[in-house]
Amino acid sequence: MAENYQLDRETLSCSICLDLLKDPVGLSCGHSYCMRCIKSHWDGEDQRKIYSCPQCREAFTPRPVLKKNTMLAALVEQLKKTGLQAAPADHCYAGPEDVACDVCTGRKLKAFKSCLTCLMSYCENHLQSHFESTKLKKHKLVEPSEKLQENICSRHDEVMKIFCRTDKKCICYLCTMEDHKGHDTVPAAAERTERQRELEVSRLNIQQRIQDREKDVKLLQQEVEAVSRSADKAVEDSEKIFTELIRLLQKRSSDVKQQIRSQQETEVSGVKELQEKLQQEITELKRKDAELKQLSHTEDHNQFLHNYPSVSQLSEPTDSSSINIRPLRYFEDVTAAVSELRDKLQDILRDKWTNISLAETEVDDLLSEPQPKTRAEFLRYSREITLDPNTANTWLLLSERNRKVTWMSQPQSYSRHTDRFTDKFQVLSRESLTGRCYWEVEWRGLGVHAAVAYKNISRAGDESVFGCNDKSWSLYCYTIGYGFFFNNIKTPVSGPGSSRVGVYLDHRAGILSFYSVSETMTLLHRVQTTFTQPLYAGINVGALSTVELCEVK
Repeated sequence: MAENYQLDRETLSCSICLDLLKDPVGLSCGHSYCMRCIKSHWDGEDQRKIYSCPQCREAFTPRPVLKKNTMLAALVEQLKKTGLQAAPADHCYAGPEDVACDVCTGRKLKAFKSCLTCLMSYCENHLQSHFESTKLKKHKLVEPSEKLQENICSRHDEVMKIFCRTDKKCICYLCTMEDHKGHDTVPAAAERTERQRELEVSRLNIQQRIQDREKDVKLLQQEVEAVSRSADKAVEDSEKIFTELIRLLQKRSSDVKQQIRSQQETEVSGVKELQEKLQQEITELKRKDAELKQLSHTEDHNQFLHNYPSVSQLSEPTDSSSINIRPLRYFEDVTAAVSELRDKLQDILRDKWTNISLAETEVDDLLSEPQPKTRAEFLRYSREITLDPNTANTWLLLSERNRKVTWMSQPQSYSRHTDRFTDKFQVLSRESLTGRCYWEVEWRGLGVHAAVAYKNISRAGDESVFGCNDKSWSLYCYTIGYGFFFNNIKTPVSGPGSSRVGVYLDHRAGILSFYSVSETMTLLHRVQTTFTQPLYAGINVGALSTVELCEVK
C-alpha cells in the first residue's frame, strides 16, 4: 500500500518544483507541470522564440497556450485528502558547496549528474528523461560540475567541441570560420584521445622511475642496515677489548701495589728488628752507666777495686752500619717505571688511534660512490637550478623562467629586499646545494663569474664580490682566459676557451670543480676544502654580458 502511495506521489509531482502539481497543465509530449512553473521556465526562453519541455526537450513553436488539466487537478486533491508524503530530507537539498539542479525551482536539490551535451546539471528526478528518451540517452553524463559554462564559447555562445592545435585551445565551430580559419583543428575528442595516449606513456615512465627509485631506496636501506650492523659489532668488540685492557691494567696495578706493600713490610720489619736491638743496647748502657756512677761514689778503695772489673765490662755494640747502606728514597724507581709504562702506552694508543681514524676514512670512502669522470657520469648529478629574483642586482634582468640573466644599461624595477645585492652585478640561486650537484652555464659578452657561496655572504661593498671573501668560491671567465678567486686571492687558471662551463660540487667531500665543456670536458680548477654550510650557485655578470643556466640531459 505504501509503495502504491509513493508511486502516486511521484506521478502527480511537478518535475520543476518537485512538489504536488498546482493548477496542472499537460503538454503535447505527455509531460505535466504546474502552470506557474512551466510559464516561468518558458519566460526565460522568450528571446530564442523556441519553447521546450524541461524533461524530454521537445521543442514547440509558437508558444503553446496552456489550459488547466481538470482530471489531474482532481487526482491531486484526492491525494491531498489521503495524506502527503514527507518533504525530501535536508541532506538532499543543495548547499553552498554543492552543485545544484538547474531545473529545480525554489529550493534546489543536489545535482546527481551533469550533462556535457545539454550543459546542465540534474537531480535524480530531473535526470530520468535522459534514461527514458532515445535522443537523450546519447548525451554524455558526468559527475556534477560547476564548470559546464567553461565549455561554451564566450564569443558565439556555442559548445566548444573543436581543438585548435595552432593556438592550443578549445573553440566552437564558428571560431574555425573566423579567428582560427586555416588553423590546424581537430575534434576535441580526437585531441583528448591522442593526449590520453601521451598521458599513459608519461604515467608508465613515471611508474618506471618510481620502481627504479624504490629499488635504489631499498639498496640504500640495505647499505644503512649493513653499516649499522658493522658499526654495532665494532662498538661491541671495541668495548670488550677496552674492558679487557682496563682489567689487565687494574691487575697490573694491583700486582705493583702488592709488591710495594710486600717490600714495605720486609723493609719495615728489618728496620724494626734493628731498632729493637738498639733500644735494648741503650737500656743496657743506661744500666751500666748507673752502676758506674754508683761505683764512682764508693769511698772504700778496696771495694771499688774489687767491683770495678765486673762493672766496667761492656757487651759488644750492635752493628748499625746497615742504617746508612740504603738511600732515603726507596720506591721512586717503581714510580718511574710505572710512569715510563704510561708514556709508552700513550704513544701506542696515539699511533693506533691514527690508524683507526684512517680506517674510518677508508670505510667512508668505500661507502661513497666514486667521483664522476665522464660527462655522462657528471650528468647523473645534474640539478635544475633557478635564479632568485630577490637577490638579483637591479641592473640585471632575469628571464627564461629565471634561468637567464642579462646585464642591462638601466636599472630594473625590483622591489626592496634584504637579500638583494646592492653594489655588484650578482645573483644567487633559489635552491640550496648539498650532496652531489652538477650544472652548466652558457655565457656571452666580456666576462662573467660562475661561483658558489654561502647564504650569509655580504650584500654590499667589496666584501660582497664572489671570491673576495671566505664565504664564496668563483671562476672568472673572460675572452682570453680564466682566473679562480677565493678569499680575495687570485689563482691563474689555464685551459681551452669555451662559452660553456660545468660546475661540480660534492658538498660532503668538500670538492668543487670547474670544467670547460665543449665536445669533451676539461678540468680547469679543483678545490678541496670543508664546507660548513649549504651552498648556493652564484653568477656575476659583467657589462654587456649574458649568462644562462643550461638544461642538460
